[in-house]
Amino acid sequence: MAISDVKEYAHLTPEDVEAIGAELDAIRREVESSLGQQDARYIRNVIRLQRGLEISGRAVLFASLFPPAWLAGVALLGTAKIIENMEIGHNVMHGQWDWMNDPEIHSTKWEWDNAGPSEHWKITHNFLHHKYTNVLGMDDDIGYGLLRVTRDQRWSPFYLGQPVYNLLLQMFFEYGVAIQHLELGKVAKKKWAADSPERRQFEEDRKTVLKKIGKQAAKDYLIFPLLTGPAFLGTLTANLAANVVRNVWTNAVIFCGHFPDGAEKFTKGDCDNETQAEWYLRQMLGSANISGGPLMHFMTGNLSHQIEHHLYPNIPSRRLGDIAVRVRALCEKYDLPYTTGSLPVQYAKSWRTIMKLSLPNKYLRRGTDDAPETKSEKVFGGETTIDPVTGRRRGLRTALAEGGRKLTRRTQPAMAS
Repeated sequence: MAISDVKEYAHLTPEDVEAIGAELDAIRREVESSLGQQDARYIRNVIRLQRGLEISGRAVLFASLFPPAWLAGVALLGTAKIIENMEIGHNVMHGQWDWMNDPEIHSTKWEWDNAGPSEHWKITHNFLHHKYTNVLGMDDDIGYGLLRVTRDQRWSPFYLGQPVYNLLLQMFFEYGVAIQHLELGKVAKKKWAADSPERRQFEEDRKTVLKKIGKQAAKDYLIFPLLTGPAFLGTLTANLAANVVRNVWTNAVIFCGHFPDGAEKFTKGDCDNETQAEWYLRQMLGSANISGGPLMHFMTGNLSHQIEHHLYPNIPSRRLGDIAVRVRALCEKYDLPYTTGSLPVQYAKSWRTIMKLSLPNKYLRRGTDDAPETKSEKVFGGETTIDPVTGRRRGLRTALAEGGRKLTRRTQPAMAS
């Protein structure tokens, strides 16, 4: 089975698939050739803004004994941590700014304000997640080892507690990211010899994780609180609150990008021997966008353009909004799904999936093929027809659109049951 056999793409011919790939490649080349000083100025300004917010927040917390100062400190510091995590750290470590040859803003040098070591994250996220997006058994971002988010995952009684697991994962998301690389669930099932290379590698990785967690905890919960003297306790709790704010926001944005309705999950067979063009198609079907204005895009690190980010993970984030217009037009041209919606709607759908799939399949009304969280907004089913002009197979709904009447797309569909 190839990705082109997935029903949402069943109307495409092999020539269509390669043509889509060629158009997406052309977009990449055009954007990369136009990168310049305006882009470099943008990221440097963002870094200055983030550092200014962090310094302001930590300064205000010297008066954290007073509730208004505590709240202001949490707001400033939480915002700074979100920007550093989303628009700076995530994107810098993707190599989006490596073309600048600035040693400070380079994927090989940046260590983010997060409990997860950057060297581990670049393996679990940059490589595994982006290469095997939403492929069960390959992409650990599918449920983060805790959650069942597709019916293709075998149910076990453990999943009954996943609403609670997800709530805890939200609040302490940076620690979930930190231990993800260790694959503790898989390690627990292995029987390594004490001196085996695998055990030595695991222990080295564990040491790296604990060192980074310790460094972050010392900074936020000891050093900076001590610097504020009598306000120690207020500063400590404010730092904790700012980290939770950042964790919940980051978790929400990421879950909206891959778990709402229309964001398909795959099995290993779906991506066997796939071409670059088929890889593009899988990224488009496995990702979902968040609608909103400039502030929403900025505070999500432009992961509100998750589809475009997965097509071009190393293109500077500020360019994704313009790219999105062209990608959406390409989807219209080839009658492909383009999943997007507001953050509250997308996040509610993600939570609904998590709640539903905590139960065995026998208690769910729909199956793998027609469940709302595993099908795209535009369902072609298995039935297609041949366009008499182009000779291309078309989806049933498009074929039935009489008189050239344009199919109305529901970009923010009502939540299905």
